[in-house]
Amino acid sequence: MQFTWKPLLNVGVAAAVAAAALVACGGGGGSSAAAPGAVRLAMTDAPACGYDHVFVTVDRVRMHQSGSASDADGGWSEVALATPKRIDLLALTNGVLEELGQTSLPAGNYNQIRLVLVDNTGNNKLANAVQPTGGAEVAMDTPSAQQSGLKLKTAFTVESGKTSDLLLDFDACRSVVPTGTTGGYNLKPVLTVTPRVASGVEGYVSTSLSSATTLVTAQQAGVVVRSAAPDSTGKFVLTSLAAGSYDIVVTADGRSTAVVPGVPVATSTVTLNGTGSAIAPPAATTRTVSGTTTVGTSGGTTTTAATDATVRAVQVLTGGPTVEVARMPVNATTGAWQLRVAADAPVKASFTSGSALTFNADTLRVRDSAPAFTPSPAPALGRT
Repeated sequence: MQFTWKPLLNVGVAAAVAAAALVACGGGGGSSAAAPGAVRLAMTDAPACGYDHVFVTVDRVRMHQSGSASDADGGWSEVALATPKRIDLLALTNGVLEELGQTSLPAGNYNQIRLVLVDNTGNNKLANAVQPTGGAEVAMDTPSAQQSGLKLKTAFTVESGKTSDLLLDFDACRSVVPTGTTGGYNLKPVLTVTPRVASGVEGYVSTSLSSATTLVTAQQAGVVVRSAAPDSTGKFVLTSLAAGSYDIVVTADGRSTAVVPGVPVATSTVTLNGTGSAIAPPAATTRTVSGTTTVGTSGGTTTTAATDATVRAVQVLTGGPTVEVARMPVNATTGAWQLRVAADAPVKASFTSGSALTFNADTLRVRDSAPAFTPSPAPALGRT
């Protein structure tokens, strides 16, 4: 198993344009000679680890053609909600899409979205809040969100007379970051924006798996593209996957990792299996791996906590593929992290359309090695 340190991008939650009719106001950023186009938005959410609710209260959304435009620059187009809307981002899971509406925009290329949230003040002290599983709602700190907006650098094109159809996928598990040891939280949104398409993957896992910890992901080269938490019947839906080949990965506490490599997706939803052949990975020992991310000085004599980071665990199967089995942001104050991973061999099944999945144990068990780093200087991971 490999632990990879990767800095979190400080991106905005365009995702939380959310669950309200959108009305365009303002303008700029497009050619006056071109007829306007439109943007149609829908939102989904990756399951959150350890949270029952993640709330944000949206005031307005701003879009600009320049990815480097500042808050005070001209050329912003603005989408305003009639009244601020408090949205539970975790209500959108397992293939459920929230139609956000459609709004007219000047034709052109857009490279920045800013989401402006309502302050946690006055009677709205929990306007932006998280509820840990089994706990009470706690206000989330959203630095700068109320002034200039949470910033998302993205790229989409609005063509004259046409509608750009986008899906906004918010990952609350990676976006809600604990701070210190007293139960505080920061919101550092992680969001993907993709063209909305009709293709995807659906199937079933056994209802004997822990509903609180089971996660099904579609991955490419060890990178999670879409994820879902199965419903009470075990059904999972991985929506809006572009044409390509995907490794479907099932993880759950107390179970081995189950992998179906190379599932082909074209222009429709692929059915992986039915209830009669629900995926039931064998029982396995689950172990906790924890540590702290630190950054050393150039001389290597002192270290400081690396607090803007994500730790991920990957597993390499014999003959491939390599898949991600766990991920979390480190504590924003201490750099501490903790992952739970299966210590037993994974199981793997080949996919053939119309045939039942047959899983066999892989010969390679869990292993770990020195982490790979993207920044310089590289931080050191301490494990316990």
